[in-house]
Amino acid sequence: MDEKLEPIFAEVVRRNPGESEFHQAVEEVLGSLGPVLAKHPELARHKTIERMCEPERQILFRVPWQDDRGEVHIQRGFRVEFSSVLGPYKGGLRFHPSVGLGVVKFLGFEQVFKNALTRMPIGGGKGGADFDPKGRSDDEIMRFCQSFMTELYRHLGEHTDVPAGDIGVGGREIGYLFGHYKRITNRFESGVLTGKGTDWGGALVRTEATGYGLVFFVVEMLRARGRTLDGATCVVSGAGNVAIHAIEKVQQLGGRVVACSDSQGVVHDPEGIDVALLKQIKAVERRRLTDYAERRPSARHRSGGSIWEIPCEIALPCAAQNELHGRDATALARSGCIAVAEGANMPATPEAVRVLQEAGVAFGPGKAANAGGVATSALEMQQNASRDSWSFEHTEQRLEEIMRGIHETCAAAAEEYGAPGDYVLGANAAGFLRVARAMIAQGLV
Repeated sequence: MDEKLEPIFAEVVRRNPGESEFHQAVEEVLGSLGPVLAKHPELARHKTIERMCEPERQILFRVPWQDDRGEVHIQRGFRVEFSSVLGPYKGGLRFHPSVGLGVVKFLGFEQVFKNALTRMPIGGGKGGADFDPKGRSDDEIMRFCQSFMTELYRHLGEHTDVPAGDIGVGGREIGYLFGHYKRITNRFESGVLTGKGTDWGGALVRTEATGYGLVFFVVEMLRARGRTLDGATCVVSGAGNVAIHAIEKVQQLGGRVVACSDSQGVVHDPEGIDVALLKQIKAVERRRLTDYAERRPSARHRSGGSIWEIPCEIALPCAAQNELHGRDATALARSGCIAVAEGANMPATPEAVRVLQEAGVAFGPGKAANAGGVATSALEMQQNASRDSWSFEHTEQRLEEIMRGIHETCAAAAEEYGAPGDYVLGANAAGFLRVARAMIAQGLV
């Protein structure tokens, strides 16, 4: 990190004690901005970095709900509205026991730059609750969502804040949230939430968007190196929505995904993951990958070890933050991996990123590589605003164009600031510049 930025980072840590995820996200961005401020010193004079590191609004609220046995539970709800200089706050809601203010701030901070890279008119925010939907009935989840929305609704609006889904919040949860918003406000505002069902305002491709967009970004990374996905061996961590659709798109484009994972372990299928079977087990039956191995003769499941020990040319971490460590990056580089791209938010530790870059492995950071989900949410907002509906093919084409544009933007910024091929620097520099210039243009906001 440039020495001029060290006091700014120290102040962020002081003002936000105990929020390690937020500290990590800020440090990663500030580590890239030295050459940007050297070229544009006016951005420092306007205190743009300090302003970006402080959310415009932080909302913390109680969420009481009752389970099927009649027992009352109390959860915490969060919404951090980080930046609106480019448009209404935009970012998902996460329901998971790990959710706390530091996690939501880290996600919201990342979202600001991710959304800026899409070139869509959306700001950045994030939210959620420390509620675990696993093992809960549909009625319990509905009651929780209704209680959550009873407080959150007053902070939302298509011109103010437009949440979407994230971990633990899929189409079912978005439906319950939207239904209660409509009931409270007496308005059918389809543009107030994205990730809706396609029968009532949702965009086609939204379910697939983050996984598909990730692969489109990887295609561009490989093209820059004179390579293609055709025939490439890949591993994808996770087995949720992002991972499943990344696997699907890799195999549509000629690659072969030989492993994926869940919280119970890793499944290795040398013949290539059967996407239809994976969808049936994980998305329909909501079961574990052990069931996949039982039904697929070519697959083996193991509860220990790391997925990154399996040799591959392309690695896509799509599970959770800080899941790929330095030792994993070393194993990937030694096995001949040529590209890693983040499908989850900050799944690679700083040490892992350093190891990969020093080994010459192309690395796509999440704020660039997994921006397909929010980009398609912005496309859903467009359709809602115009009362229109686009075909799957048209929406997917728009998504591919956006991801290609993000790659071009990151590559050009990396080149401009003296680090060709460094997508981390490129993404941070390009996203920061767009937000900073808007801040200055709008005065002290």
